[in-house]
Amino acid sequence: MPTTITTAAVLRSTDGPYSIEELTLDPPGPDDITVRIAGAGLCHTDLLPRQQPGMPLPLVPGHEGAGVVEAAGSQVQGLAVGDHVVLSFDSCRTCVNCRRARPANCDTFFPRNMSGRNMDGSTNARDTGGAAVSARWFGQSSFATRAVVDARNVVKVDPDLPLELLGPLGCGFQTGAGAVLNSLGAEVGAGIVIFGAGAVGLASVMAARVAGAGTIVAVDLNPDRLELARDLGATHVIDGAADDVVRQARRIVRGGADYTLDTTGSPHVIATAIDTLRTSGVCGLIGAPAGDLSLSATSLSTGRTVKGIVEGDAVPQLFIPRLIALWQEGKFPFDRLIEKFALADIDAAECAARDGKVVKPVLIPQ
Repeated sequence: MPTTITTAAVLRSTDGPYSIEELTLDPPGPDDITVRIAGAGLCHTDLLPRQQPGMPLPLVPGHEGAGVVEAAGSQVQGLAVGDHVVLSFDSCRTCVNCRRARPANCDTFFPRNMSGRNMDGSTNARDTGGAAVSARWFGQSSFATRAVVDARNVVKVDPDLPLELLGPLGCGFQTGAGAVLNSLGAEVGAGIVIFGAGAVGLASVMAARVAGAGTIVAVDLNPDRLELARDLGATHVIDGAADDVVRQARRIVRGGADYTLDTTGSPHVIATAIDTLRTSGVCGLIGAPAGDLSLSATSLSTGRTVKGIVEGDAVPQLFIPRLIALWQEGKFPFDRLIEKFALADIDAAECAARDGKVVKPVLIPQ
């Protein structure tokens, strides 16, 4: 099979702009497919290569891609050229957690998804000078016109769906909704407080409404986000800058929340989320950690639980179709959170996401 030419957004330095470059991709292996990207969501996780030392730059980020299959390896089953697919995260399929339908807790999740390289340290991309470019971010590196991915990591979808909008279902929206529906299993009538009204937090709000939660509280610093949270299902909102967030929240949920979710990663916010719980409540942590967490000795002694959540504890092949069905029923209007940008405008999209001006930028290759 011949090599593939792709136009990609390449990050060459932690503090510089993206470079739109032509790269050469190796042909798909026996278990791989080549996907022509229709749209790729920009997630806050895509900012990590700028923040974490040791990332193998140059790197093509992007892990919320959706597109059309252009080529398939000899061992690929169930997919054909022309199929529409949503791309999601990579997992080994063989470790204990993978075999227990917990692929996001794969023993090798971090090297597979956050190194930008294959497990053996190799990459399948070269620039015009022949130098290696890391192009396996979350197994896809979808800030590009084309990506070569493991066929097991994709979900086939109906070709009548708006493909360019579906990529964020593979991570951000899956994470927020899955945290409520899978990880916490919020039941009808439950009280839940969600800290952070970004893409993940607002997906959590929508999912809490789907679950039938009785009280859904959104906490954020941005008044526009709080108003949007109300539109999407929050019964109450709280200004995160208030000095009595815990008191306000516990009054709303009548003594303490059954569930809280932190999507910020801030140690202070996490501590607040834990303090908001009733004595038997559960706090889920979704946000990327932004420092060490310090808790009082009594924070958990009453029976509270704190759990880390990755990718909403979802099996993408099962959960993404569920989210699409909910969207078709008008119960999960994720499209309201999306604003489109051309791939060439990725720097503007990144600034809009970082500054909170746009909930979910989606990059459209030209």
